[in-house]
Amino acid sequence: MAEVTRKRTGELLRKLFEILLQSQDGLQAGVALKKLADSVTLSPYEAGIYESSGDRRFEKIVRFATVDCVKAGWILKHKGTWTVTVDGVEAYNSITDPESFYKSAVKLYDAWKASQKGLSLQTSSQPEFGEEDSGGKSTSITFEQAEEQAWTEIEMYLLAMNPYEFQDLVADLLKAMSYHVSWVSPPGKDGGVDILAYNDPLGTVPPRIKVQVKRVTQRISTDTLRAFTSLIGNNDVGLFVSTGGFTKDAEEFARAQESRKVTLIDLDKLVELWIEFYGKLEDSARRRLPLSPIYFLTPPA
Repeated sequence: MAEVTRKRTGELLRKLFEILLQSQDGLQAGVALKKLADSVTLSPYEAGIYESSGDRRFEKIVRFATVDCVKAGWILKHKGTWTVTVDGVEAYNSITDPESFYKSAVKLYDAWKASQKGLSLQTSSQPEFGEEDSGGKSTSITFEQAEEQAWTEIEMYLLAMNPYEFQDLVADLLKAMSYHVSWVSPPGKDGGVDILAYNDPLGTVPPRIKVQVKRVTQRISTDTLRAFTSLIGNNDVGLFVSTGGFTKDAEEFARAQESRKVTLIDLDKLVELWIEFYGKLEDSARRRLPLSPIYFLTPPA
């Protein structure tokens, strides 16, 4: 039976780290794996397909190895995005031999595994990929792939939504959060404010909430955010919702504001709030972004 050596796994991992380090904010797992596959020559075994799932062995090999890296504290996985941590950068720079690199990750995984109740420290062996392993890696991979798929589908759904429907979605969310929405901008020029909301039905209790909504793929810059904050008065607070997120400079600009306070909400935070207040949404609002919980066995933390 064909094998995948630790040296080969280490080579793939180091190349993966190289690819991830080129992106400051990490990469979606699928994108990272494609870039990795395009940058190496796969062996016939690695390019082979599992008949049961239709997956290439290559993807499973890499995913199994990244579980070690996660428990080693070298990679952070969040909603399908893989990012190299500070410890991961240090390991990548200091352990240049591929086999030693992967062995170090495995050793740290074993230390984590031994810390779990009822387990003793022992050296892991490379599993036959595609089969269940006693360390729970298969559970971790199943969980992360499900999370990646769910998040990707939600993101694509929201990005494809009509801009004004997305604006109404944000207004619906504010209502579910017990704010009183007094105005939602109709199609056309809005002067930089898309939604007005208050803390009480009559709008007598400050602050007034001014909201700008952007259904975009690019990050919001400091200039765009500065233009919005210029519309925020002394008795206002600003809420800027952007599906594309914000640049680091824009985030710093928002934190530095004192008299003109503004809260930034990216796609990640928006979906978290939608899930948190889903039970308080009106039925018509839920239909804008209908979600259903599906339960998976949670991998050990």
